[in-house]
Amino acid sequence: MLERLPPLEHRLLDEFQRNFPIVPRPFRHMAETLGCEESDVLALLSSQIAAGRIARVGATVRPNTVGASTLAALAVPTERIDEVAEIVGREPGVNHSYLREHDWNLWFVATAPNADELDASLDRIRAASGLDLLDLRLVRPFNIDLGFSLAGRPTPHLSRPQADIAALRPSDRAILAGLTEGLAISPRPYADLARRLDRSEEDVLGRIAALSDAAIITRLGVIVRHRSIGWRANAMVAWQVAPDRMEAAGAALAALPGVTLCYERRTVDELWPYGLFSMIHARTRPDALAVIEAATRLPELEGTRYQILFSEKCFKQTGAHIAAKPAEVA
Repeated sequence: MLERLPPLEHRLLDEFQRNFPIVPRPFRHMAETLGCEESDVLALLSSQIAAGRIARVGATVRPNTVGASTLAALAVPTERIDEVAEIVGREPGVNHSYLREHDWNLWFVATAPNADELDASLDRIRAASGLDLLDLRLVRPFNIDLGFSLAGRPTPHLSRPQADIAALRPSDRAILAGLTEGLAISPRPYADLARRLDRSEEDVLGRIAALSDAAIITRLGVIVRHRSIGWRANAMVAWQVAPDRMEAAGAALAALPGVTLCYERRTVDELWPYGLFSMIHARTRPDALAVIEAATRLPELEGTRYQILFSEKCFKQTGAHIAAKPAEVA
């Protein structure tokens, strides 16, 4: 589908997934790069959002820096999939929910202002569904910047430094909430955000730059819905890696072309021994399987057991839920 788009729209989706300009007129800056008018960029972005190819223009935030999050899974009987997916989707902190090919078939990302509220959200899902739940908290990221060339060009692995949490101010939470919801598609989107927060545009621009430099904002740009433009063979691959091999295996896997996300998560005794997670986004299943085959040949993963979970259906995909202020814990 991407190949059928006009060249300007193709470039818009492909070249601005990260490093979005932190300047008063960012869309004019994009237009200068693309060789068109600012009004063209605004119109194209609006049309791509309406068509479902772009989720938003905004930010992704490093997990567990301004709240709590986890990857969770349920083993749902086939006849209850839609019912349970609706239960999961009703939780405001659930921002991604997918049906995957596995006995543990309903996977979702849950976020909350703090760990207690996250636990309460998971408890509500357990109670409403009547099902056991895998709660797989993040241990460490190896690559969490989901932005890759849609034209098939090799994308270098972006090694992100550890987040500088000391750079985070209490008032930044509202800015991050606005960025994860998405910037206005207007000539001065940062000024629009500043007005909503009763702050100055200069202040908002300065804080966004500081949060990006501190690696609290992991990506600022066009957030593409990959499935809508033909990247439909998406697989989560989980690897059973011994603790003493985890760092080397994670680094090697994250650097492998075709691997778009890679991170270590907690395991669950007797239920889920796979602690190293990777995502592969591909146009076809054979393309995805070829990447997995290459991963199995990495010396750091030699002889490692793994599970392949292809995505079958997306139930929910939004930005992370960040409350403007931390919630009080009773």
